[in-house]
Amino acid sequence: MNENNTSNITEVHTTVAGGMGLITLNRPKALNALSLPMVQALLTTLQAWRDDPAVFAVAIRGSNKTGQPGSPEALFGGFCAGGDIRFFHQAALSGDAALDTFFTDEYTLNHLIHNYPKPYVAFMDGIVMGGGMGISQGASLRIVTETTKMAMPETGIGLFPDVGGGYFLSRCPGHVGEYLALTGDVISGAQAVAWGLADVCVPSARLPELWAAMQTQGSLDALQQWIASNVIADSIDSTGATATFDINDYAAFGLGSIPAIVAALEASGTKPARAMAATLRHRSPLMLHVVLEQIRRARDMGLADDLRMERDLVQHCFYTAHLDRSGVSSETVEGIRALAIDKDHKPVWNPARIADVTPDMVAPFFVSPWPAGTHPLKDLA
Repeated sequence: MNENNTSNITEVHTTVAGGMGLITLNRPKALNALSLPMVQALLTTLQAWRDDPAVFAVAIRGSNKTGQPGSPEALFGGFCAGGDIRFFHQAALSGDAALDTFFTDEYTLNHLIHNYPKPYVAFMDGIVMGGGMGISQGASLRIVTETTKMAMPETGIGLFPDVGGGYFLSRCPGHVGEYLALTGDVISGAQAVAWGLADVCVPSARLPELWAAMQTQGSLDALQQWIASNVIADSIDSTGATATFDINDYAAFGLGSIPAIVAALEASGTKPARAMAATLRHRSPLMLHVVLEQIRRARDMGLADDLRMERDLVQHCFYTAHLDRSGVSSETVEGIRALAIDKDHKPVWNPARIADVTPDMVAPFFVSPWPAGTHPLKDLA
């Protein structure tokens, strides 16, 4: 691409300026939730910039719905709320093959970002959840702010933390990864830095300045020096966060089963532990068991193998053949219905109780539905 060559796909704006490939997610009314066209636009753009010598680095940000389009205040403040779950619901009910395409392309995109050969800077302010984590956790520089609200909340819709969630959550200190994966709790930018899910925390007011300054560096060396002296050196001190968010508070999540975790939390007597237990009792009992197994397996996996496992898992979530469920009867479609379609916030989970989930219900989630050599992500290195 040539200098200042701009592509304005409706929901993804891309341009090259000063050798920087710049991406703005532009679906603010949906909190920049990723649609299939957005995923494919991101994948195509990043593949092109990877091979373009005129682009030496990439940066990505979101837009918000409070400022006027084109104004500085309309940019930043909202990164990405995840995947388009309304699309998931509709596609699952209609048998639309685009649902399969979405997850294959999204996980391919996640893998590309983690392995990108050029600096990739993610401005992770505002909401950073689900699919938003997938397009930011692989960044070489992950910038959060005091406005960051980060989570992998998928168990609340009968799903699991995908987009590489098994890989990056399992590498959090202690058993914080299990805590985040199972509860879906929202954490701050400071917590994200303390737990290895972000690199630096800067004041949100500085983001427009940093975005503009990146475009004036002119070379990879200059950019790297500028980042070291103007971003990392000036980041908000989060050393206190490490002590505040003590990983020992999440030791219960290292126990061997969901019933044991919930029992330990309820027996601890502390208000935070009781709140965690209450959250778990509102999540899908089946998917809690699946997610615990996912995180434990992913801890010993490379990214590509984790993404292949997650592609298997998501297929089973929408087409749960071993339980004779699909479409409206699947746990995930029911979870989305309760949260985003009917909005009654009363999902009817099956089984309804944690104690009623059996190993025979969980184990088939980890058996690939594809014969050897035909997996849709078989080519990931």
